[in-house]
Amino acid sequence: MGDTTDIKKGAVIRHNGQLYVINTFQFVNPGKGQAFFKCKLKSIGGDKGMELTFKSGETLDSVEVQNTNMQFLYKSGDVYSFMNQSTYETVDVSEGVIGEDAKYLKEGLDIIASLHDGNIVAIQLPKKVNYKVVTAPPAVKGDSSGGNVTKEIVLDNGLLIYAPIFIKEGEEITVNTETGEYGGRVV
Repeated sequence: MGDTTDIKKGAVIRHNGQLYVINTFQFVNPGKGQAFFKCKLKSIGGDKGMELTFKSGETLDSVEVQNTNMQFLYKSGDVYSFMNQSTYETVDVSEGVIGEDAKYLKEGLDIIASLHDGNIVAIQLPKKVNYKVVTAPPAVKGDSSGGNVTKEIVLDNGLLIYAPIFIKEGEEITVNTETGEYGGRVV
């Protein structure tokens, strides 16, 4: 048993006898009334998703998970392969488990995997990941005059983001995996 202080991305809870992983959550503290957490959950072993609201301090039936350091190896179809960095064992995970985080994966990326009964139920990406810029249109004189000082660029894993107009092809940049935004040049 736990309470709402245990709510975080990747946490596993039991609700109505079913196991769910918390995909996203938002803490809401209204001006009047009790604070609460709005959570988006995904069923383990199924594709069912749901939204639940928990009042601050409410007890939850948390389930123990083991966090393990893993490395992303490759994607084959809808299956993602990870290597356990302590046992060198390969674990395959379906695209449904990875969810939106899949767009930030690149070969060799170290992640933390949450395991329940030996299966990966969620992954935690590093907050910042470095990528190489593959495609970046050249900056044109006068581009910054209209207030539009960003351009769409393509990164080495296929991710499209907006970056400042001075970013060029071949440069290495940092992307914030929580917001999907440009985080700066790698020096």
